[in-house]
Amino acid sequence: MRKRLGVLALSGLAVLSVTGLAGAAEPGARDVSASAKGHDGPVIVGHRGAPGYRPEHTLASYELAYRQGVDWVDVDLVPTKDGQLVARHENEIGGTTDVAKHPEFANRKTTKVIDGTSFTGWFTEDFTLAELKTLRATERIPQLRPNNKIYDGRYQIATYQEVLDLTRRLGRELRRELGTYPEIKHSTYFASIKNPTEPKLVELIKRNGLNHPKAPVIIQSFEVSNLIELSRQVRVPLLQLTSASGAPADFIAKGDPRTYADLVTPAGLKEISKYADYLGPEKAQVIPVVNGALGQPTKLVADAHQAGLKVGPYTFRNENNFLPQNLRSSANPAEYGNAFAEQEAFLKAGVDGYFADHPDTALEAVKAFQGR
Repeated sequence: MRKRLGVLALSGLAVLSVTGLAGAAEPGARDVSASAKGHDGPVIVGHRGAPGYRPEHTLASYELAYRQGVDWVDVDLVPTKDGQLVARHENEIGGTTDVAKHPEFANRKTTKVIDGTSFTGWFTEDFTLAELKTLRATERIPQLRPNNKIYDGRYQIATYQEVLDLTRRLGRELRRELGTYPEIKHSTYFASIKNPTEPKLVELIKRNGLNHPKAPVIIQSFEVSNLIELSRQVRVPLLQLTSASGAPADFIAKGDPRTYADLVTPAGLKEISKYADYLGPEKAQVIPVVNGALGQPTKLVADAHQAGLKVGPYTFRNENNFLPQNLRSSANPAEYGNAFAEQEAFLKAGVDGYFADHPDTALEAVKAFQGR
């Protein structure tokens, strides 16, 4: 069993710090207890960059997040037909690009079942990188973020390599180390079509000199088997994502009866700590919403800390649509509500950081909380 403890990574005030747990690692364990990036404190991860202000997963979104003060961004990864990794929340790109306006790709529209759900649209694995580069990104939720529509058509789909290059360049300019949280999307599905993400990600990490404990990379996934395998292949920290409902796709595919609820029990968290350093739960697993308001915190944060895991829930957003009813400012779902009150509640619950669509707001929440 690996004995590793981490602090989720960032803010304009704080970066990632990972220190060893008490006690020695078991023989053969992959020790990354030296993984370190700076200081203590709750850390804000720019979720898909800064999508509250720019179309998500574009270089513009990542750059804005870094310039707003975060030191880490979340990068969802899916493969292309020719084996490149690109930054998209889903491999279906009809809702985040202008592909529907390209008549040359009309015959690529199809229906696929991914992790048990049927999707109709255009999929990255059916396009070469060169073909994807002819598309332009669009705002995913224009009804909630109409101001972002002004940027529709301006930005290409980015590769993970381009995100890494941007991160290094801005790190030099801003004079601080910046990093990424690459997330492996739909691992079981892509393995089933013989286009797995993991070997490509490992190769990129090694090619860029990032396969060491102090590298500014934290790999995340909603599946379990792939993280266990990656813990034997790379030396960077790992983050296990969980959901308030359902089960990991790899468990379902293998007939494993365990659910995400089982993963966040004390016994489940102990198992996660054998291969991962961080837990990324859905917000409701930390503080549920009861009758339209935040309820009492669960034991998850305390249990995770007891297991040696740091906790960074997802996802915090400013718009009323994503806030508990009692924190909404009006009936307009696109207007900002009292996001500060929500984030303060989670900080009081002891989270070590969190993922946010509006990094500047989240950094301000941390600053105010630390100043009390």
